Amino acid sequence: MKEYQFIETRRADWEAWDRWLKGGTGDKGEPNGASGTEAAAASITAETLPRQFRSLCRDLSLARDRRYSEPLLDALRDRVLAAHQRIYGARRAAGRRWLRYVLHDLPVLVRSEAKLVWASAALFFLPLFLTLGVLQFYPDGVYFLLSPETVGSMEEMYAPTAEHLGRPRHASDDVMMLGFYIANNVRIDFQCFAGGIAFGLGSVFFLIYNGLVIGAVAGHLTQIGYIETFWGFVAGHSAPELIGAVLSGAAGLRIGLALIAPGRLRRADAVKKAAQRAVHLLYGAAGLTFSAAFVEAFWSPIRTVPVALKYGVGLAFWLALLVYFTLVGRRRAA
Repeated sequence: MKEYQFIETRRADWEAWDRWLKGGTGDKGEPNGASGTEAAAASITAETLPRQFRSLCRDLSLARDRRYSEPLLDALRDRVLAAHQRIYGARRAAGRRWLRYVLHDLPVLVRSEAKLVWASAALFFLPLFLTLGVLQFYPDGVYFLLSPETVGSMEEMYAPTAEHLGRPRHASDDVMMLGFYIANNVRIDFQCFAGGIAFGLGSVFFLIYNGLVIGAVAGHLTQIGYIETFWGFVAGHSAPELIGAVLSGAAGLRIGLALIAPGRLRRADAVKKAAQRAVHLLYGAAGLTFSAAFVEAFWSPIRTVPVALKYGVGLAFWLALLVYFTLVGRRRAA
């Protein structure tokens, strides 16, 4: 194919790339300056971008193989490099947004929602510690909250003679154990968050309920003497798991508060606005929940690690997260 024929055949696509790189689009999403069939054929969308970028790279390869003129080769090289930079530069920008979310936006958001976070923590931790304490003096009280089958299963999982510490009966290996704990933790977080749609009452209920259940398990196993096996197991992952539940509850309470007191906004608009903040809290809760499951599956069951070291790691996680949510993202005064 002659060079001028090649140019005429591919001109519309190259001009579409030039418009896309400049960021210009028409009122109907078509590139400026293009209309009708040509615009429809040459427009670049998110769906067609990979195919059209491969086509542009192929144009450069063909022009090289056919030894077309240097001006044409230079123009095609510039387009390919500019398109590559814009496509992959956008990916890096998305990565930077996530980095900013972790290192700034999340801790700042948690501090701005401090009242709801503290309310969620109180609803969760007060029943937990109260139940744990009561069961030391009234051991049979565990059966008001847990079935005998559940109590037996917990005793089997955390017994000093357990072959695989903390592993449920149906989990045959550490990977299945990971899946079990992810499902369990996500279920708790989802309950605490989704309950907010019932004017916050669902979130309040599930925070209290899960606090009672966890407190009952911890209180019973402590009372029968499974202290090192149980507390050594839960120490490492307790901080991300429990803080994740608290943040999920705070997100649900934010939705519920918008329904109860929408202010001057319509209730639907108030919920939409609250959901934007709630979802960002939920992102943080999800990250903590998944990280807790990995620790729970691959670190917590190791019996060769001294229990004092497990306690130290758990304490370090608690301190690190408290420092993170308290100090990270604060701007220094000028």
